[in-house]
Amino acid sequence: MTLSAILCLVGITNTILMSVTERFREIGTLKCLGAINGFVVRLFLIESAFVGVVASLFGGIIGCLLALLQVGAAFEFSLLGGTICLQSFTASLPKAVGLGTVLTLLASLYPTYIASRMKPVDAMRAEI
Repeated sequence: MTLSAILCLVGITNTILMSVTERFREIGTLKCLGAINGFVVRLFLIESAFVGVVASLFGGIIGCLLALLQVGAAFEFSLLGGTICLQSFTASLPKAVGLGTVLTLLASLYPTYIASRMKPVDAMRAEI
């Protein structure tokens, strides 16, 4: 589990860092219009939190459904009761969403720091 969390952190950090790189001009424009470093940090953290919640929610739902299909295929689907399915779903989904959101926010700290420390002149001059 630790290895998968580290891999998730690296993948999410790379994705958000690419998002920062692609939006150099946008960040430069915001900074030229008077946006302070704290605003840029909040902007990226809110975006990361939203992405983390939505992705974790979809991943948790798909994971629960695949686990139920695997258990149903290994045994019989008739052995799976509605209460067992509902209990497993309600027990694991909030944990998956919470952990995914926390991992996304942790992974977005470095790219957010990079974006907030960017000089407006350098951001406007960048060619991507």
